[in-house]
Amino acid sequence: MDSHNKTSEFFDAYAGDFNAIYGTRNTLINRCVNSLFRRSMKLRYERVLSGADPVEGRSVLDIGCGPGHYSVALAKRGAASVVGVDFAPSMIELATQLAQQTGVADRCQFEQKDFMAFSSEQKSDYTVVIGFMDYMADPRAVIDKVLSLTTSKAFFSFPVAGGILGWQRKLRYRSRCELYLYTRSRLDELFEQAPCSRYEIEQIERDFFVTAYA
Repeated sequence: MDSHNKTSEFFDAYAGDFNAIYGTRNTLINRCVNSLFRRSMKLRYERVLSGADPVEGRSVLDIGCGPGHYSVALAKRGAASVVGVDFAPSMIELATQLAQQTGVADRCQFEQKDFMAFSSEQKSDYTVVIGFMDYMADPRAVIDKVLSLTTSKAFFSFPVAGGILGWQRKLRYRSRCELYLYTRSRLDELFEQAPCSRYEIEQIERDFFVTAYA
């Protein structure tokens, strides 16, 4: 099995547990784990919502949308249309259910597809690429394609290499799927060559958060 299929199968099986990270299982253990180890997930979520402002009447592409929390949040804030793409069918099912439950299904469309095989005749104002680059073997190709589909801003997260958190993630994912970690210099190299007018990099906890301007 190649690394891409291994990653897809892992997240398809992991969908329920991954969704629980966002609070669907409000247990004491889950709250403690989230506060200790997943603060960066909350911070990057907040960065996307603030960065995609104004979102009213705008279009959004959510790559690696998972259970749809970014897609639905932006739709609830007034996005005119949101397209979420994920290669794990269980994630698409959860995202569709969430959009229906929150009353934004008319503005959200979810597609089960490999992003590199995804095509669209229209570009999006904002593109969200959070928790996705961790598993991409060819970041250059992904970044270039993302920016080719974006008219305003693209928001990326990249896991930080080194340190105890980087070591812990590498160890934890060793038997699950391939995991790719990044340094600041590597990101500068990637985005200096990318088709964007400028970019900003911020380290938040265990992640780099990158805003790239079309």
